[in-house]
Amino acid sequence: MAHTSSPMPPSHPQVVATEHAQDLAQRLAQHIAQHLRQAIESRGHAVLAVSGGKSPIALFEQLRVQPLDWARVSVLLVDERCVPHDHADSNTRLVRSHLLQDAAQAASFVAFFDQVPPAPDDDALQRLADQANQRLAAHPWPIDVAVLGMGEDGHTASIFPGATGLQRALSASGPITWLRPGAASNAPHARLTLTLPALLASRELALSIAGATKLAVYQQASRSADESLPVSLVLNQHQTPVSVWLA
Repeated sequence: MAHTSSPMPPSHPQVVATEHAQDLAQRLAQHIAQHLRQAIESRGHAVLAVSGGKSPIALFEQLRVQPLDWARVSVLLVDERCVPHDHADSNTRLVRSHLLQDAAQAASFVAFFDQVPPAPDDDALQRLADQANQRLAAHPWPIDVAVLGMGEDGHTASIFPGATGLQRALSASGPITWLRPGAASNAPHARLTLTLPALLASRELALSIAGATKLAVYQQASRSADESLPVSLVLNQHQTPVSVWLA
């Protein structure tokens, strides 16, 4: 997918900076909860997409106690490693353990798959992506808030620079596709991920970044859109509001 300059200027992300990661988690949780309440008031339902990894745990623990009608919230993943749900690297396991607790137990969770074959080949990955797209087709769309992280290589969701399947992730018509991160990414598992078009169809994107190294990558990515830093394609666009949360 070619990314050319747009006749409209890119959006200017709203940037919120705090000194401490815990403060950031609390403020971002309140921000997300407010947007979910507004969605429920407007449409009767809200859709929240969240990223995995270790970074969001503090956010999840703040978000799960926010006062809102969680029974009217659907939660799905931004991306998932193609591993069993009881695997230590499973984002589904992470979300169930750290987000879908306390008040948030009432939310509906949409897993991308129930089971994954060991060492799935490309055909198996495509079947998983097809099944995940069928699941999402039965649920409200678009996403109200998608919470993104960023790696030191500039990836966001599981849209890794140089990955096998990168172009599909940047342009596929379905909301979910599969890819294999390249060896340089140090990411051992194949992934299912929301595509860039699906992310940009969200009503808001919230990008959370902590640490000096990632801050430098973010500053570089914010200058211009460049496929070698996929997060830059989120930051340098005019379609979807983006808030950036820095600690």
